[in-house]
Amino acid sequence: MKSLLKKATDIVIEAGAIIKEAYDKPKKIKHKGRIDLVTETDLAVEKFLKAKLAECLPGSSFLAEETSGDAELVDLTWIIDPVDGTTNFAHGLPMVATSVALWDKGQVVLGIVNLPILNEVFTAIRDGGAFKNGAPIHVSDCDSLEESLIATGFPYAIEDHVEFITETLSRVLVATQGVRRPGAAALDLAYLACGRYDGYYENSLKPWDMAAGYLLVEEAGGRVTEYGDSEFNLYSPAILATNSLLHEKLRGLIQSD
Repeated sequence: MKSLLKKATDIVIEAGAIIKEAYDKPKKIKHKGRIDLVTETDLAVEKFLKAKLAECLPGSSFLAEETSGDAELVDLTWIIDPVDGTTNFAHGLPMVATSVALWDKGQVVLGIVNLPILNEVFTAIRDGGAFKNGAPIHVSDCDSLEESLIATGFPYAIEDHVEFITETLSRVLVATQGVRRPGAAALDLAYLACGRYDGYYENSLKPWDMAAGYLLVEEAGGRVTEYGDSEFNLYSPAILATNSLLHEKLRGLIQSD
């Protein structure tokens, strides 16, 4: 698995060069929804990743945002978000990630989150730890909500969730040191894994948004569930991820009436 991770990471970093090259150039943008964008770079990166990862692991399948979003999870499935933070990318903001995970035997076994504009790559293997640019990482040791920095995100169908978002955000804002919303779930989870954030919550994400970051957080010593008591899975309607120490406290804020 370590050898496969190395090969896959090299491929993801190579794909990041496509993003870097297009970053400062005019973008060709299409709308998948009212505020859900796709660029030619999303498509180019996804095409590159599928071709190279298929060579890296013959016989593997793909669940990829732009070209195979309805595929089923079977053994040896690559889960790909080519450009997480497409809106950021379209506006020239650097909070852009490529997320690649490998699903096998009912779980994510390998995860890579590359931040090409920020020159950081996060990797994890199931039961093998989490790393940033090759160095081991761990979640924070913050156990106080008042001293915590929390991240969140807003779904594309904002009109369907705005009441929950605003009510929850008002509680989290006054109970913590601050809230950040970079606009890329994979980045948020990577930042939680390396201790930059102490907690993160969001709803209405897709498997490709969460797969690699979910493994990063768990391998870095964090905890991931749904908002309630349900066990998290890649099709969960919501994700609550923390450094473990703040999990119940943050869950209480989110679930508060």
